[in-house]
This record gives sequence, C-alpha cells and structure tokens, in this order.
Amino acid sequence: MTMKEQGFSEYLAGELGKYGRTMVPVKAGLLERKFVKKAAIKKIHPNPDDEFSVPEIGPNYSIISNYMARYQKYGRMSPPEEIEEEPLIVQKVYPDGYKLLNGHHRWAAYWKLDVSRAPVSIVNLTQETDIKKMIDASTHDKRAALDLDEVVFCRKDEPAEKQRRSIFGKRFHERIREGIPSVLHYLTKQGYDIWIYTAKDYSMDDIRAYFRKYMVKVDGIITGTGRAEKADPEAKKRVDKLFRERYTQTLHIDRDMILRTFAEEKDFEEYPVEETGFGWAQTVVSIITEMEKNDKKEADKREA
Repeated sequence: MTMKEQGFSEYLAGELGKYGRTMVPVKAGLLERKFVKKAAIKKIHPNPDDEFSVPEIGPNYSIISNYMARYQKYGRMSPPEEIEEEPLIVQKVYPDGYKLLNGHHRWAAYWKLDVSRAPVSIVNLTQETDIKKMIDASTHDKRAALDLDEVVFCRKDEPAEKQRRSIFGKRFHERIREGIPSVLHYLTKQGYDIWIYTAKDYSMDDIRAYFRKYMVKVDGIITGTGRAEKADPEAKKRVDKLFRERYTQTLHIDRDMILRTFAEEKDFEEYPVEETGFGWAQTVVSIITEMEKNDKKEADKREA
C-alpha cells in the first residue's frame, strides 16, 4: 500500500469511526435538492453498509487510480463550478453533511486529488417512518405493486407513452411504458393503492413528480429496496407486518405475470400475462376485471 493509499485508508477508518452508525437520514428540502449541486468533501461521509467500507472487501485502489487519471485536471486550486462530472448520489444526514449512496471510488479520487468540493445529487430515499406514514394515509384495503425499473419503464423495443413536458421528473431519462398510466388509473378506480418499488437511488419526490406528469397518484414509494432490507432485516419485518395489517390482498404486477397474495393466507393466485407490446396493458386490465367479477360472484354466493 502506497503512502497515499495508507493515508486514505486511515481517513476512511476515521470517518467510519466518527460517523458510522450514528448517521440518521433526514429529509432534504425542495430548495436544497434543487440548488445544492456541490458539497465539501469533508461533508460527504462513506456509507458503512457499502462494500467499499467493509475491510475484507474495501476500496479498489485500481479503480480509484483510474478515476484520478480522469480527474487529474481538477485540484485544490480548481473552482468547484469547473468540475463537470457525474454527481455523487448522497443523502442528507444528521448530525452533519451527507451520506454517500453511490460513487465511493469517485469520492476517494476527489479526496486524494485534494479537490475541496465535489458535484452531488441529493436524494430522499424511503425510510421506515415514511412507509408508516404512507400506510396510515391509506383508505383502501388492497394494493397493487409495480417495479419501476423492470415494469414501468419501457425497454428499447417496446412502445412508450407520449412524453409530457413538465417542470417535474426531469431527473428521469427513461420513458414510461405505453399503457401504464391507464392501468394505474383503472386500479385506482377499483380501490387499489398504487405502490412503486425501485432498487435504485431515486428520490421519492422525483418518482412522485414523474407519475404526476401522467396524472397518476402514487400512494406508496419504496426506494433502494434490496439495500434497505439487507441493512436492517428487523425493519423489513416491521414493515411487512404493517402491510399485512393494512392490506388484505396485494397484486404484484410483473411483465409476464400477475401474482395475487393474501395477508392472512399462504395461498396465492397466478395469472399469466402472455401479451406483449401494444396489447400488454389491455391484457392486464382484462385479467384484473375478470378477477374482480369472480370476487363479486363469490361474495354474492356467501350472502345468499
């Protein structure tokens, strides 16, 4: 290990020792998220749950060196506004500064080059308290869950909804799959809460604004799903309990399947979605319509 590597290794250990598990996520306001585009390196702290911070795995100094070669033109004397690189994804934390969510090796390269301020993008990820508030605000007893990255966003070979201009949702370059808004509108009319999931570091505010462009009300948003569950398994159990207590059933809508699960039962129902392209949304609506009709018939039989 070189002297510079050793110096950074000591700095990393010091940061984790000082902040580590004491960082508490707090909401960044709209103005802060919109206007704060640079942050002091000393205010950006490593994420203790990231592999970068795990001693057995640790930083990859080869990757850091590659970034350093690319960023060599930036140094302590360079004005922050001259740095035109992809921003580090960060989350505001108490007691001080921001926690890194994405970009640890780039952050390390800036530190080793004595760059005082780095470009950042501040996001508000879903916290357990957010989920509780969203569930408490619900007035329905059933929900529909869709994955933003795998289901809502369309692939290159799929038809997309016509883009709508708006001041909202500018952080997304992806196109929404054709028919998704109509499916979500239909589900809302049928008394379902709409829950959107993503494993990426999107901000809850951006996701809500993105759907607002299409006049879709999203009732629940969960970001960074896999990472959050891994970081706190007990929190996942508490959240699952909240869902079971609120919703009697959930429709998990995937590209080729609708899976219906029930809160107090281990049984589930599978409905294949064989149509793709332009007919996908209509097929999904038809399946749910038939499902609702069958449920009404069963209810009528029980009352007779």
